[in-house]
Amino acid sequence: MTRFALLAALALLTACTARTPVASMRLGESPAMAGGTFSAPGAVSVAVDVREINGRTGICGVWSESDTVSALVKGRSRTVLGPSAVMLGQEAVVSGLFFLRKVPARPAASYGGIEADCVITDRAWSAADAAKPVRVHMPRQVIYQDIDEQGIFQVVFRPGGPSAHADDPKPWD
Repeated sequence: MTRFALLAALALLTACTARTPVASMRLGESPAMAGGTFSAPGAVSVAVDVREINGRTGICGVWSESDTVSALVKGRSRTVLGPSAVMLGQEAVVSGLFFLRKVPARPAASYGGIEADCVITDRAWSAADAAKPVRVHMPRQVIYQDIDEQGIFQVVFRPGGPSAHADDPKPWD
C-alpha cells in the first residue's frame, strides 16, 4: 500500500507543474487562505484565487511572512511553498507555489483586492469550475535540522491557517 501511495503522489506532482508568473491581477474579495506557524518564531500566510484566463485555469496569489522571525526561519520560510498545492474541488491544479508574489504581512481578512502574480495551467476552464471550492494544501515539514552529539534540533512548519500578521489567530490562542 505504501508503494501505491508513493506512486500516486509522484503522479500528482508530475501532473501539477509550477510555472513562471505570466500575468498580474487583483485577488477577489474572498481569496482562499492558508498558512501556518513554525516551531521557532515565525509564520506564513498564503492567499489565492482560481479563475479563467484565456480559456485556461489560472491561479493568482500572494504570500507573506511575519515581520518577526527567528534566525533559523529567516530565509527559509519561502521553502514551505515548494510542496504546497492549490486544489480546485478534489483536483490539484498546480503545485510548487514559488510563483506567488511576496507582500507585507497583513490581517487575513485584508488580502482581497491586492495585486497578485498569476500562472496559467494547461487545464481547460469549465463553467462548473467557478462553483468548486478552492483550497491551498500546505503540508507539515521540517525546514531546519541540526544533528550533533547533543541530539536533534528541528524547526517544523505546522499548517494551521493564515498566521503571518500579529492580529491573526495562532494555534496556541
